[in-house]
Amino acid sequence: MKAMNFESTKWRRDAIDEVVVDEETLARRRRRRNIVIALAVLAVLAIAAVFMFGGSGEKAAAPAAGAEGDQLPAVTFIVPGRQDVTAVISATGTLAARRDQPVGIAGEGGQVVRVLVEPGQWVNRGQTLAVIDRSVQAQEASQLAAQIEVNRADLRLAQNELERAQALVSRGFVSQADLDRKRATRDAAAARVRVAEAQLAATRARIGRLDVRAPMAGLVLERNVEAGQVVGAGSGALFRLAAGGEMELRARLPQNELARLSAGQAVSVTPVGSSRSYEGTIWQISPVVDPTTRLGEARILIPYNAEIRPGGFAQAEIRAGSASAPLLPESAVMSDTRGSFVYVIDAEGEVVRRDVRIGEVSDRGMAIAEGLTGNERVVQSAGAFLNPGQRVRPELARPQR
Repeated sequence: MKAMNFESTKWRRDAIDEVVVDEETLARRRRRRNIVIALAVLAVLAIAAVFMFGGSGEKAAAPAAGAEGDQLPAVTFIVPGRQDVTAVISATGTLAARRDQPVGIAGEGGQVVRVLVEPGQWVNRGQTLAVIDRSVQAQEASQLAAQIEVNRADLRLAQNELERAQALVSRGFVSQADLDRKRATRDAAAARVRVAEAQLAATRARIGRLDVRAPMAGLVLERNVEAGQVVGAGSGALFRLAAGGEMELRARLPQNELARLSAGQAVSVTPVGSSRSYEGTIWQISPVVDPTTRLGEARILIPYNAEIRPGGFAQAEIRAGSASAPLLPESAVMSDTRGSFVYVIDAEGEVVRRDVRIGEVSDRGMAIAEGLTGNERVVQSAGAFLNPGQRVRPELARPQR
């Protein structure tokens, strides 16, 4: 037993001496082991990838495409269609009386005794507006009336003498020559009566012309005379009347718009400072255009209303027919140096510029006269942030409630 233990101990020491190696060899062994581990890990990952993606190539491509669509910007569009758009011509101008009638002294004039009307009052044809002193003319009329009575008395005397002479002619007491003279005397007396009567009528007519009277019914616009004032033929207009109270708007328009108007067209007139509009009609279109400004005048008749004041300013909207056209909100229409345009989304989802010509503009929107049919997908807003050719994700605008 002691011999076996000794030999066993000697073998172990020899084995230890043979296993001992240097550090370089150990390092090489560690590197090989790391490489082997790394290759094993890569193989495992490759196998896992094959199981996960190897049999579903089409399914993996679809989510990628969907992700790309989700990244496109969403753009709201509208399909405007075509609507009946009323053509409205806007104009401005000055309010005035349609027939502005100045009223002055028709007779010889004199001192004003009374003024009977004020601006804003209605008067009738022939109504007295102001009374002129007539004391001198009244005395002249009285004198002429007395002269008529004298001449009538002479006429009666001459007529009686003629009748007596006619009775005596047959008896031979009065010659035919005397009868003729008495007849001439009678005729002269009758003529003097007619002359005096004509003179009296003329004097009374002059007295009647002393008063200032309205030549027609209408509205008093101005009063330029006061009691005590001495007036005459050179005094100018003492009053101004609007005949019949009719007013008008004298709207100035370009030549091309005048050509679209005709007498009888309806017009909406809004005085400055008023929230109310008044209906009128075109009654005259100027046959002449100013060669400097290229503007003509359309005269719009307006029935009387207290808010229609001559000399004021007003705006007119003239309805000049209607047409079918696409109607867009103002946010959809843009402009640059090339003119007005909109953005349209084509079938491929790309933004396309479309040049347009704007027609009538109203509270409802902007009518497109040229450039659109109404069936396009038009970008509703945010066009300034888009570029032609850009791909977008179109979304139909919700109707407004």
